[in-house]
Amino acid sequence: MLKYIFITGGVMSGIGKGVTAASVGKILQSRGLAVTAIKIDPYLNVDAGTMNPYIHGEVFVTEDGGETDMDLGTYERFLDVNISKEHNITTGQIYLTVIGRERKGELLGRCIQIIPHITDEIKDRIRSTAKKSKADCAIIEIGGTVGDIESLPFLEAARQMRLEEGQSNVLYIHVTLVPVLDVVGEQKTKPTQHSVQELRRIGIQPDAVVVRSQSELKPEPKKKIALFCNIEERAVFTSPDMRSVYELPLILDEQSLGEYLSERMLLKTRKPDWKAWRRMLQGFINPEYRVEIAVCGKYAELADSYVSINEALRHAGAANNASVKISWVETEIFEEDPSRLQGLEGYDGVLIPGGFGARGTEGKIAAISYARQKNIPFLGICFGFQMAIVEFARHIGLDGANSTEVEPEAEHPVVDLMPEQQSVDQKGATMRLGANEIVLTPGTLAYRLYRRKSIFERHRHRYEVNQRYLARLEEGGLVFSGRSPDGLRMEILELPGSLFHLATQFHGEFKSRPVKPAPTYNGFVAACLERATATGKK
Repeated sequence: MLKYIFITGGVMSGIGKGVTAASVGKILQSRGLAVTAIKIDPYLNVDAGTMNPYIHGEVFVTEDGGETDMDLGTYERFLDVNISKEHNITTGQIYLTVIGRERKGELLGRCIQIIPHITDEIKDRIRSTAKKSKADCAIIEIGGTVGDIESLPFLEAARQMRLEEGQSNVLYIHVTLVPVLDVVGEQKTKPTQHSVQELRRIGIQPDAVVVRSQSELKPEPKKKIALFCNIEERAVFTSPDMRSVYELPLILDEQSLGEYLSERMLLKTRKPDWKAWRRMLQGFINPEYRVEIAVCGKYAELADSYVSINEALRHAGAANNASVKISWVETEIFEEDPSRLQGLEGYDGVLIPGGFGARGTEGKIAAISYARQKNIPFLGICFGFQMAIVEFARHIGLDGANSTEVEPEAEHPVVDLMPEQQSVDQKGATMRLGANEIVLTPGTLAYRLYRRKSIFERHRHRYEVNQRYLARLEEGGLVFSGRSPDGLRMEILELPGSLFHLATQFHGEFKSRPVKPAPTYNGFVAACLERATATGKK
């Protein structure tokens, strides 16, 4: 039978519940099981597409065009599988479905209630998604923390599933925090005790606890957690500070989590094989070189806004035997004081990420211009691609060039709203989303990076290069090395003669994996390393 593992969180958010869920999946995958992962978000939004990155972190785009929680990106990177948008379940989706059925008359005569109608829909979605994935085991992470009113229906559904599926087919793992007081240096277990008590009050007795702590749990705190949380001591695991998040599956497996899961859920597994994973890790924890990259954007205060870019750069760094030091730079500082652009000279590369709106755009354009003039490796992503178009247009004499997103009455609208977007009157899930085919031009940098003529990459945008300006841009020396199959949409630009000056309309970071870095990021970091070596920094 299909097995279900529910991951819940307590004490506070941001303690690595998503990485723990992905690591549990990796542990089972290393034993020969087919694993999938599902993220439940208790908010009322239908999806993450309209949410501010400051509030919820980046919006991760799936292959089939879902705008989802960033934890799905973590699952894809750890498990090296493509996950569909159905794997992100929200309260908004559940209520829309149930109310829709009620309005159609499918539930005539019934009083629609949280139990059983909402909880039944939750369980149906979990089972349906897991079965479609043809998995042996589904990891289900319930967002938020125990005690949040929004998550109660999902926890109730998880409780019911053990009764319906059987004791050996459903397992609960609770992720908590054990803080250390600087004054006494003692690992405090009381927050974990209270969190588990709240979970038990709801009706769920965790089978295992994964504790986030600065260092491995000491014997006494471990015994205390086992005693007061009513679990075996061998079912208490530690997630300590580590050099790379990709170490966590190994750390947990060395504590016998894999053996515990196999025994508790009656799993028929093979001996785990970690050889390839360990080889991959060496590039992350023992690199020979170092590069420094400035990521110039508008959400720089919150690194979670660009988590996939962060990881893609680290993947490329590992592949190039280099650690990547990332500095987040708010581009508004370049608008306030242009002399601060000189600070980019100290970096080995400049990256302009995606984003929306006018704030900080002139700073982004200025950063791209400085990188081009000083021959600093440059990579633009989505909005960064569009701003690179604007920058180059101004460079070749199209004064007043801009995107109509930023300046609707621009003298030279070199970036404009896509034709099919003209009639769109809703914001949710209406952009150009998901994987689309791109044809590469032989002999170009893009072609050398991918080593094939046709690729599929993920998109999330409404604006594109205005075709009326293509000839002028190409005459000026810009090369569009990637286009849609019909040749109408520009997907990749590059500037021959530069060390590395490339931008993409798509988000290559969404498909980057620790063992298979995104080609565009890999080439960018390699160029950064070349610059670092040439300047004697390496």
